[in-house]
Amino acid sequence: MAKDSLFAVLLRSPWWISVAVAAGIVALARLALPEEYRLVGMLTALPFLGIAAMAGWKQLRSPSAARVASTLEATAALSWREFNDALEEAFRHDGYAVTRLGKPAADFEMVKSGRTSLVSCKRWKAASTGVEPLRELHAAGEARASDENVYVTLGAVTDNARRFATEKRIRLIQGAELASLLRGRVGTGKRAA
Repeated sequence: MAKDSLFAVLLRSPWWISVAVAAGIVALARLALPEEYRLVGMLTALPFLGIAAMAGWKQLRSPSAARVASTLEATAALSWREFNDALEEAFRHDGYAVTRLGKPAADFEMVKSGRTSLVSCKRWKAASTGVEPLRELHAAGEARASDENVYVTLGAVTDNARRFATEKRIRLIQGAELASLLRGRVGTGKRAA
């Protein structure tokens, strides 16, 4: 699905917006279409109800702002080894086969459904990430012919680095996405299985 398509935008929006679009389509079909076409017109709202259900499910499972903040705070208190272990466990839980690389530009190589991803997370505590570590990750990905490159950070990403990541299709994991990934693995003193 294209990143800026209507359905992609609705998936990132609150669930009720898709419901409102579906209700608008049903109302418009009832008012504007002849009797024999109303049902068909109203059925065009079904994909929007499906998107509403998917967005609602995703939003229900996403952590609250307070949970995100506490998870990120607990993550910042981890040592490199603890963070590395928690992240590896989280990726394995998501179905990836994870191999530790320990290279300067990439820490993990992950494989899922035949697709290879390189992950860089060594500078996870840096207050700000510039373009250079992303360039290194991109070069490592090119050398290993990875399908995707992933950069994990707790800190901010500069505008130039964000543009570079978009241009080179490097996935940035930070903030709420990182907290969701690490949910149950940091902050409680125990790790979830």
